[in-house]
Amino acid sequence: MDEAPVGIFDSGVGGLSVMREIRTALPGESIYYVADSANAPWGDKPPDFVRERGLKIGRFLAGEGVKAIVIGSNTGTAGSAEALRSAMTIPVIGIEPGIKPAVAATKTGVVGAIVPAAVSESDRLASLLDRFGTDVRVIIQPVPGLVEHIEEADLDGAELKRMVEGYVRPMLEAGADTIVLGSTHYVFLKPVLSELAGPNVSLIETGAAVARQLARVLDDRHLRAGGSAGGERFWTSGDPQRSTRVISALLGRPVAVEKLPVL
Repeated sequence: MDEAPVGIFDSGVGGLSVMREIRTALPGESIYYVADSANAPWGDKPPDFVRERGLKIGRFLAGEGVKAIVIGSNTGTAGSAEALRSAMTIPVIGIEPGIKPAVAATKTGVVGAIVPAAVSESDRLASLLDRFGTDVRVIIQPVPGLVEHIEEADLDGAELKRMVEGYVRPMLEAGADTIVLGSTHYVFLKPVLSELAGPNVSLIETGAAVARQLARVLDDRHLRAGGSAGGERFWTSGDPQRSTRVISALLGRPVAVEKLPVL
């Protein structure tokens, strides 16, 4: 079983930022990645929709023989992690906004967080704020429209930069010295965010923490792959040609993307 692949899924390409961290931490693992691009973004979808998509994609990956599933999406984790863990016998690893490390890092006592709409209203985020955000000011900013640009591999266009500044400038003016990237998509905007926020503002992502958790889970179950260079497969519910272009651009290398069977 240890040579079986690890499955990752997201509404689209955001989970590729988590995949990169897993590839760095666990280079021997083969990875199967599903992008639900036909339905991206999930951030503006009802919770029941996200739950059902997560269950269907999780079952597809299980049918392809994966040994663990990583939900490479904050919205997907909030909407489907519990249902997947109830339905699956294999481990399911989720991701959540880095409120805890951001609170630990801030010196001004003001933390900003850019999040999808679904995450801003989630019980998971409310729980994180209750546990870790009581002694600082946390500015939660939903950022509609950004994911659509990232889904086209537009990471530095003029309209994108205008949107990012409109969302982030108020939290900087309020004194935020730490910004939580509350979607795996937003990790691809770090260059734009760094240029806007400057060197004294920390950008908090949690992909590396997910990779470490996956490593612990695989080791605990004696499932870690023994090789040195794992393989990859990619599926999309959208247009494979478009997804091939976008995923290749974001990963910086050519990949082939298959059409996901109708789920």
